[in-house]
Amino acid sequence: MRLSCLQETLSKGLGIVGRSVATRSTLPVLSNVLLASDQERLKLSATNLEVSTNCWIGAKVDQEGSITIPAKLLTEFINSLPAERIDLVLDEASQTLHITCANYAANIKGISAKEFPIVPGLNDGDNIIQIEPDNLKQAINQVTFAAATEESRPVLTGIQTKFSHDTLTMTGTDGFRLSVKTMPLTNSIDHVFEVIVPAKALSEVARVIGDQEEPIQIVITEEKNQILFHLTDVDVISQLIEGTFPDVSPIIPKEHLTRTIVDTTNFLKAAKVAHLFARDSANIAKLNIKPSSDAQTGHMILESNTQDLGDNVGELEVYVEGDPIEIAFNTRYLIDVLSILDNAQVVIETTATTSPGLLKPVGDDTFTHVIMPRFHSYKVIVRQERFLKTFFVLTIPWFLI
Repeated sequence: MRLSCLQETLSKGLGIVGRSVATRSTLPVLSNVLLASDQERLKLSATNLEVSTNCWIGAKVDQEGSITIPAKLLTEFINSLPAERIDLVLDEASQTLHITCANYAANIKGISAKEFPIVPGLNDGDNIIQIEPDNLKQAINQVTFAAATEESRPVLTGIQTKFSHDTLTMTGTDGFRLSVKTMPLTNSIDHVFEVIVPAKALSEVARVIGDQEEPIQIVITEEKNQILFHLTDVDVISQLIEGTFPDVSPIIPKEHLTRTIVDTTNFLKAAKVAHLFARDSANIAKLNIKPSSDAQTGHMILESNTQDLGDNVGELEVYVEGDPIEIAFNTRYLIDVLSILDNAQVVIETTATTSPGLLKPVGDDTFTHVIMPRFHSYKVIVRQERFLKTFFVLTIPWFLI
């Protein structure tokens, strides 16, 4: 292999595939990145056997070849070089890559590309599903934060991804909150099916979308054990999670007694302030929503306190329809959902102190977020969480209790 490329493009490519490099593995080759000539491009590949990434960058190829190089060392070295041309020459006999750039030179020993796992790519004849990149990126950002991070229930660490004719619906939940996002597909498909995609893999797709303009192509393998996202010059491939995602429809409130409309920015700011005093008290903040006699205007008061530190009260002007209500939520959960909303206003629909609350942006029916209420007493909330964790071990989700 003998080729040359620009330092900026190689550095960017290594940054794209670097998140898929295995950090702890008994196979040394998984800590490497594959460099392979591909006509007039250089292909970079990395995999941890769960998520794999391919990236192609422009290059002048004088001789074909391939090698795997320790990812950390290669990335750090390339990032340290000046923004000039880089020449790569492979000594196949010693499996050593000679790298030169300006006044710098290095020899890095690698492992044969034959030992690197095969990373699948897009093939002719694949059944391709297409979606606009902005829609997919927004959907990923609006559901992945709600997925579980603990491995006690693997299916909850994934996102239920349902393809239905001309729409795609993504659902994420950790048992205490729930996000559902629906978006249109660019092309229509004949059948309905669903898979569970790891939230981490989807976050990686959102990270590499960047300024992509062309529709993203999605392919599910016939065995339904892998999903491939094909972007311009980048592929992200992920293993799918086996299992059955819980039916979340029973937990989404169908009715409400109180409907509150509040400015998203002001609500987020008030939630962050309340969190300062709530983080040492199980993140509990109480929302006191009161309509006023003047048409539909009203007030929402956020209260939080820590016995040893103090308390905080924040008041917001809101529009209220229905009955007054006091309900407590986890401030961290409020901050998470409000931070990913682009709309100027958000709707809060509530029924009772012990019933889930529903949040959705004003003027957007494609996104729904449900949060379980928190009890006002710290001792009670600890008992509540222990109760729910017990059922998690038994694999019974809280919304089916």
